[in-house]
Formats: sequence, C-alpha cells, structure tokens
Amino acid sequence: MKSKLSLAQYVKKRNGVPLGASDSMKNMLSRSFGASSFPVFWHYWNPIWGYYLSRNVMRPVANFLPISLATFITFLVSGALHDIAVSIIKWKTIFFFTPWFGLMGLMVIGSKGAGISYGHVSWPVRALINASFIFISLGITYFLETLYA
Repeated sequence: MKSKLSLAQYVKKRNGVPLGASDSMKNMLSRSFGASSFPVFWHYWNPIWGYYLSRNVMRPVANFLPISLATFITFLVSGALHDIAVSIIKWKTIFFFTPWFGLMGLMVIGSKGAGISYGHVSWPVRALINASFIFISLGITYFLETLYA
C-alpha cells in the first residue's frame, strides 16, 4: 500500500515545519532526542530517509511478515545502504553499520515490546536516555567488531 502523503507532507508531519524550512534540523533533533521512547526517537529521526525506507522497505515487507520482523529488516537495509555508501567513499568493504543498525532495530523492537516509555521525565533526561541507546549499541558493535577482527 502506497503512502498517501507526499514527501513534503511527511516531513512537515514529522518536523512540524515544511521541508527546507530554517527550523527543520532543529525540530528534527529536538523531537528525536526528546522522544518519549526509543521507537518514537526513530519516528522523528531523519524524516526524508524514513519516508523512503517506510515506503520502499517497511510497508512492502510488513505485507507478508510480522511488523517486528519488518522493522528489523528495515534497520538492516538502512545499515547496509550506509555500509555501501561508506565502502564507496573509502574504496574498501565496510561492514559496520549493518550490525549496528540491526542492534538498534532489536532495541526498538524490544523496548516497544516491553512498553518502555520515559515521557514523564524532563527533555534533557529523555535526550540522555535516547542518546544512551545509540551509544550503547555503538559501543557493543565496536567491541564485537574488534573482538572478531
């Protein structure tokens, strides 16, 4: 099923301001880091990338797989695309973003399933919690990469 929202409508819905507006980046960062849960963080993070991933990966996969598996696959695809981009720039094979994004996808699925929400705490605490999810998953991925390198 195709989204009825255009990219411009989707970005305005996520950021609260039109695509290309001067406050777009500020709103994205504020809404993402101030999100009440890690799944909501990803709801607001990079709305342009999210629009295309939702439209071309998440929704088609969710038509025949459970939403949690579609979410995980979407994170893996996003990571793989980041790996490809970095591999082209560095002109060597990179396989870092796929496992990192996969781990973040598992954290999204797990925290959603566990009903983890911290919307009742202040914005700075929510930002710290959301950043912690990212940095903990980054640290685990980096540790495993060095362990198996």
